[in-house]
Amino acid sequence: MIKKISISLYFRNELAKICKDNSNIKTINLKCTSIEQFEVIIKYIYGGVILLENQDTSFIFDLLIMANEFLLEELTTFLEKHLIEEKSHWLRLHFTKIYQKSFQNNQFQNLQKWCNNFLVKYPAKIFDSEEFTSLQENALVSLRDDLQMEELKIWNYVIKWGIAQNPNLQSSGPEDLTPENFQTLKTTLQNCLPHIRYFRDDIVDKIEPYQAILERDLWKDIMKRITNPNREISSKILPPRIILKPKLPTRAMESFSTVINEEHAAEIASWIDKKANPYSIEDNPYEFKLLLRGTRDGFTPDTFWKLCDKQENTIVVVKVNNTDEILGGYNPTQWDKSKKGYWTKCDDSFIFSLKNGSILSSILSRVKNTEYAIYNTPSSGPCFGAFYAEGDLRMLQNITYCRKYAYEIAIRNTKNSFSVSEYEIFQIQKKN
Repeated sequence: MIKKISISLYFRNELAKICKDNSNIKTINLKCTSIEQFEVIIKYIYGGVILLENQDTSFIFDLLIMANEFLLEELTTFLEKHLIEEKSHWLRLHFTKIYQKSFQNNQFQNLQKWCNNFLVKYPAKIFDSEEFTSLQENALVSLRDDLQMEELKIWNYVIKWGIAQNPNLQSSGPEDLTPENFQTLKTTLQNCLPHIRYFRDDIVDKIEPYQAILERDLWKDIMKRITNPNREISSKILPPRIILKPKLPTRAMESFSTVINEEHAAEIASWIDKKANPYSIEDNPYEFKLLLRGTRDGFTPDTFWKLCDKQENTIVVVKVNNTDEILGGYNPTQWDKSKKGYWTKCDDSFIFSLKNGSILSSILSRVKNTEYAIYNTPSSGPCFGAFYAEGDLRMLQNITYCRKYAYEIAIRNTKNSFSVSEYEIFQIQKKN
């Protein structure tokens, strides 16, 4: 056992400190350690294998922190790479937490780099967050020269951070600060101040009330440059930040759908991930890749199978003719023409009606009888929960049936068949 566990320097060091008890056993007391995560660590130590497929991303991130604490360098590197390459959307959603944790330990160099690359483009993610003032100093000074933010705002945020580190200063403006207060603030910000671009007309007025926290020669040089921009000074002048100018589109971008909008897509995405609350448009983790559009490609079953056979993770949406109704369904399994009249079992499919116009709320209906979740037949288009010629949602040409059979609740008030003016099928893919 000692031989196996010795691959962790942490355990080796801990065991060296501990004396054996009366039973000749050494016990390491691991307080505040998740049993579930520790089981994964132990399996890795003994077998060198770690399986992440069914693990929640927050669990994997906490596992990364634990692996680093246990000095398991190879596992730490693997988990860090996995999060960056496979779970980047989750990192963006929880950016403030990730940013703080990555700079609490200098071992997460790749994660720090990922955070800074992201922050350069989207500085508000951290600067406008409630946790901004709790950032560690090394996280603040790591910000790059191409940070997409005006220097005046950067100065204001730096002052805000410095004041927050000293509770006795938090209720004071610069006019209320004593010489001792300024010295405290200067000491707190000593590693941040060298990164400010001082020689800009637009920030001098904001700097002046805090001139006491600057080196005397620096303030003199700022004044010299204001009166004579060509005058030589001794202070180092940092180059301007590289602010990227947004490019104007040459033409309006085509909407991804003629049936649903971005808000609908975000709501559907939240159902796929079984979230209690809908994603915002910005946080939708999925791209919707159009496979079929009825008015462009046709409404026939042949068209459906030609474009969608063997495709998985698909969303079907239909626009009911002459109404505001938008109906649809999600099939995580493959559409399989070769099954010819057989059902595909599925635990995670669902059908829905979307809020739109006079339709004041959306309806979600998850599969109940999983054996009859998806029906495959060459004579029909997409079909959820078929029963004879009908189904919970079944398309035959541009005529659609919608009766409750295999799914939890009905998504229409009537059982009558109806025609559709448009329908689309998308394949969902995780955003990079």
